[in-house]
Amino acid sequence: MHATTSSARILVAVMLVLVAVPLTAGQDTTEPAWRSNGLDPLLWEDRPETEDSPMMESYTGNAVIELRVSYQEGHLSSQTEGEIIIELFEEWAPITTANMIEHVESGLYDGIFFHRVINDFVTQSGDPTCKTVGAYPATSLTCGSGGTGETIPLELNENLSHVDGALGMARGQDPDSADAQWYIAETEAHNLDPENRDDEGYATFGIVRDGMSHIRAIACTPTNDAPLGCELLENPASAAGRPVYEAKINSMQMIGVADPDGTIRNPADDTTPASTEELESQSLFQAIAGNSINLVAIAILLGGFVAWQARIEPPLLMQEEAKILDAELVDDRPLG
Repeated sequence: MHATTSSARILVAVMLVLVAVPLTAGQDTTEPAWRSNGLDPLLWEDRPETEDSPMMESYTGNAVIELRVSYQEGHLSSQTEGEIIIELFEEWAPITTANMIEHVESGLYDGIFFHRVINDFVTQSGDPTCKTVGAYPATSLTCGSGGTGETIPLELNENLSHVDGALGMARGQDPDSADAQWYIAETEAHNLDPENRDDEGYATFGIVRDGMSHIRAIACTPTNDAPLGCELLENPASAAGRPVYEAKINSMQMIGVADPDGTIRNPADDTTPASTEELESQSLFQAIAGNSINLVAIAILLGGFVAWQARIEPPLLMQEEAKILDAELVDDRPLG
């Protein structure tokens, strides 16, 4: 009987260890640190032109990107450096924004340049092959047509359009061919919206919130088909201008989320302490809920233990069995 009791106690100890230690291998539920950094939209002042659109408002939790750029506005200008803040509309374009966030976090866009600039239309970038080789404008032969090779479907939403400062996905003739290249509308470009086209249109998924003056300056820089720049003489036939001077994205990074109502910056302080019973109940529930795999292991152990007992223990008379059960119930009763 003592050997049986010891075995039971060992089994109980193993079960308690399995419940106490959650199995988290292969599970990564941790959000990136930038998700907890709430940003105040009131601090963003260098904005696009206002239009009657839901895109004009910031929404709590929307991912925010910071672009650090450097460029030369004109032939006699010095190098300018600046920051551009972009808010992504994750709720309205979840696939496209997730694609963008993945590329930003991987560093795909760091060090590339704006390879296509058309004043009063768009500034285009996002091609990972558009990096200076030696001295600008020397670059890869694939610059302008490069990407990652992984495409996403055309994702349209009634709340999204080509307002001034809109961030959109570049694509080929196939509507579902968007990859890594993107553009920023330097003015409203509703001719790209799906309702105004026969090819399903282009998808927007974000908007410049601060630093729009840098986008306008880059759009106005001299290009190979408008060599004097728009300030002196604009070429109305400009269609695919490569900037004469490198308009470079030094870095792109996720810096936080929009927090217009301050709930992320100033979380509610619940000062009401939970009772001991509530805390114990919550801990027990979390332990059980977070260890469903362990419960399966416990069931297997119990089954094996019962089978082992049946194999090594001789059958007992009803009266003897009752005495043993009574004794073990007393010995193994939970404490507390």
